[in-house]
Amino acid sequence: MQKQTNMEVWLRGPVPDVIPLLQPVAHALLQAQEEIHVYMEGIDEMLMWQRPAGVASIAFHLQHICGFLDRLFTYAEGQQLSKQQLGYLSKEGVEDGTLTVRGLCESLDTEMQKCLTRLKSFQAATVEEPRFVGRKMIPSTVIGLLVHAAEHTQRHTGQLLVTSRILQYTQA
Repeated sequence: MQKQTNMEVWLRGPVPDVIPLLQPVAHALLQAQEEIHVYMEGIDEMLMWQRPAGVASIAFHLQHICGFLDRLFTYAEGQQLSKQQLGYLSKEGVEDGTLTVRGLCESLDTEMQKCLTRLKSFQAATVEEPRFVGRKMIPSTVIGLLVHAAEHTQRHTGQLLVTSRILQYTQA
């Protein structure tokens, strides 16, 4: 993971080997990764599964970000989900005492690195190609899936921020 600076990721220049059209996707993913690490400071295993006011847990958000990124990139690459991916989906948000904050953050870092590597494989000539999501074969495009991956990551990052702040405030 890149070290956070005073400057947001998008102001640091282009991500090497990512086409200009997909730079915002790369920047959004990297920004979320950095912010999540900041938000996770002070969160321990006692807090990560808590659901204040019934909102999703921090652990769910971390699991879900990793899972949906893998799934959306798989669809963008023109493939359908594997049994392993579907198995991961079924476990998102299910409390698991063997998981740790550190382990979930490491999984996030690994998935972000994989996504950046995968993002570099897309070419401008193919971003408008049709792609299909799920068993119902819902139509989308390469760029539609990649942009959704970025915005959905940002959405869950924001939710994780609020949940972590609430939990830290109530524990103080």
